[in-house]
Amino acid sequence: MAEPQVGIPARAGADEFIAAVLKIQPKLVVFDCDGTLWSGDGGQDFLFWEARRGLISKQVADWVLPRYVEYKQGKVDEETMCGEMVTLHAGLAVAEIEKAAELFFRTEIEKRMFPEMQQLVYALADRGCEIWAVSSTNQWVIVAGARRFGIPGKRVIAASVVIDNGVATDRLIRVPTDEGKATAVREVIQRVPDAVFGNSIHDAAMLELAKHPFAINPNPDLLRLASSRSWPTYQPGLKP
Repeated sequence: MAEPQVGIPARAGADEFIAAVLKIQPKLVVFDCDGTLWSGDGGQDFLFWEARRGLISKQVADWVLPRYVEYKQGKVDEETMCGEMVTLHAGLAVAEIEKAAELFFRTEIEKRMFPEMQQLVYALADRGCEIWAVSSTNQWVIVAGARRFGIPGKRVIAASVVIDNGVATDRLIRVPTDEGKATAVREVIQRVPDAVFGNSIHDAAMLELAKHPFAINPNPDLLRLASSRSWPTYQPGLKP
């Protein structure tokens, strides 16, 4: 059950936003990643990036790219698509995927990180806060991104598969999206977060868990929900 919410004025600046979060003195915080810690969809971008670079085979690319179009058309649900975007790496050495994910993040996503969100995460860590990252994007990309926010890989919950002798399989462990994000928090973290930060309606169930939910860079669906629940919202990059 959320506690009475801290106030964040419309068009709040970065310093004002960070101060408002720190004021509640959270001890356990969970962040969504794509759209929350950085702009854009890292899972989508990695899919097209690795197809262009040949990390995945032409046969796989010829299947998954039209499949992704169907997903964008609403013909494939979120959980199924995100699961397929991680299982398509079956048979690839994890070390090679990790290397590719690091290169991808450094060259494509790092420039899109929200500086004030990075500043907030480090400020929370400096105060002894336990910080987790939860995402429906594949584990390799999210670990690479979380590293830049000082979040260790052991505190990343993302779309993941069983690894067999250093090789990715097609056996899913989890795909944290929608209610699956809340389930992952309950099963892995096993405590109620003091604060949760998300940008998408797919984060709603996880936000509902928090004592203090924050809608960051919210999409229209989440913005409507946040307004109806009186959740504070913040748009990174806006001038006060």
